[in-house]
Amino acid sequence: MLTTLLVLLFGLIAIGIPVAAVLVAVTVVLDQLFSFFPVLPAVGDMIWGGATNFSLVAVPLFILTGELLLSSGIAAGMFAAIDRWVSVVPGGLLHTVIGSSALFSATSGSSVATAATIGTVAIPQMKAGGYSPPLFLGSIAAGGTLGILIPPSINMIIYGVLADVSIGRLYLAGLIPGIILALIFSAVILGACIAKPAIGGGRRLHPSWAERFSALPGLLPPLLLFVLMVGSIYLGIATPTEAAALGLMAALALTALRRKLSVAMLMRAFERTMRTTCMVMLIVLAAELLNFVMVSIGLAEQIRGLVESLDAPPLLVMLGIVATYLVLGCFMETLSLMIATTPIVVPIIVGIGYDPIWFGVVFMILIEAALITPPIGMNLFVVQSVRRDGPFRDVALGALPFVVAMLAMIFLLIALPQIATWLPSIVRF
Repeated sequence: MLTTLLVLLFGLIAIGIPVAAVLVAVTVVLDQLFSFFPVLPAVGDMIWGGATNFSLVAVPLFILTGELLLSSGIAAGMFAAIDRWVSVVPGGLLHTVIGSSALFSATSGSSVATAATIGTVAIPQMKAGGYSPPLFLGSIAAGGTLGILIPPSINMIIYGVLADVSIGRLYLAGLIPGIILALIFSAVILGACIAKPAIGGGRRLHPSWAERFSALPGLLPPLLLFVLMVGSIYLGIATPTEAAALGLMAALALTALRRKLSVAMLMRAFERTMRTTCMVMLIVLAAELLNFVMVSIGLAEQIRGLVESLDAPPLLVMLGIVATYLVLGCFMETLSLMIATTPIVVPIIVGIGYDPIWFGVVFMILIEAALITPPIGMNLFVVQSVRRDGPFRDVALGALPFVVAMLAMIFLLIALPQIATWLPSIVRF
């Protein structure tokens, strides 16, 4: 059963068949070959149940909120405000990129949207500031990945649904690691610029304190959205889905106050939101079908039994999983990788004694690494498309130091799991 699953899953993806179709095909084959009772007659009920999952309603709401922030100019104001405060540090604008990515991540929940937005604002300033293209572009690609770790995160919602764990607790678990990872990214930039000052650009602004404080209003809209969405979840006032709705209403109000709200702009945002949502939902529903069949034929239990029979230490198994995802991330699209493997890996993680909430944070970092590892790193292509000229090699090489930083964060979480488990342990819903 496991051989059939892996050969079909990765073989069909490798030849370019859409992921949702691959998951459905694997489901049908496993059902026909190994199921003791027919599963396909129940497909309608399963799809309806998955499609009406209240948690998944948050996905289009977060996507639309990000679209509104892009169109209203809030992201550009946020970028300028952060730049006034960190431009004096060696690396200047590079730290602005990381700080802006972290803050935008706290409102959009999407890595691709974060990389595209920050790249659009920052790349025109790269040449004027004399920055090294590889490190500059790599920082944009890496900063964008924070969109799936710092809450609210669309990927965490999907993981929570597939792994059957609390999305609110996942958000709590991801907050501190997300902040630490952003600081590690800045530390990598600082070290590189101190070791080789030329790559840090000739641009070094020295704004007065009056200029710094006058720029602070640019931070208020994203901070307001973060407090409204994430704060309402942490205080137990709203579920993640309700918080997403509150954030969307606030984003609409902010866009209207900036006189950017129009029917044409809304229609463009609605269209982009629906395209992304339909792609995500189709894959999620197909993955739930596969998950159901794997449980019904006993494959999930057999995989867990196989790992336990190896009698390997849990740490060794975890390191093997990390290594496997680093390799798979080079060749698979991240959403496909996450959805296709979550039903297989989570039972193993639970079976060897790890917390699935804690693993959700580690998993998000592994997915982040997949976003910036060639040849299929999505954020690399997003940044290159925004750049429009120059070799793709610059982006790929510039992202490598940040992959190392992500590995350091994973080892830190393995050594000190309390970094991710402390907040969920003290906040109750």
